[in-house]
Amino acid sequence: MSAIISLITILLWLFELILLARVLLTWFPNVDRSSPIVQFIFDMTEPILRPIREILPQTGMFDFSPLVVFVIIQLLMTVLRMF
Repeated sequence: MSAIISLITILLWLFELILLARVLLTWFPNVDRSSPIVQFIFDMTEPILRPIREILPQTGMFDFSPLVVFVIIQLLMTVLRMF
């Protein structure tokens, strides 16, 4: 069971890194969105961010959905560490 929890924790950590990359990419408007790496990052994160973005109220230019996902992942990782 410990190996499964470790694997889930590693996958959550990797997703956090991908999500961080997406957040950083949004700061650079000149990034080529047709790049395979950028496409991969957006394809991996959008299915998680879209439902949260629909739930959150509109806040103008700011998208708080990545912040919500980071908090959820940290909560999950904290719970997993208890086992």
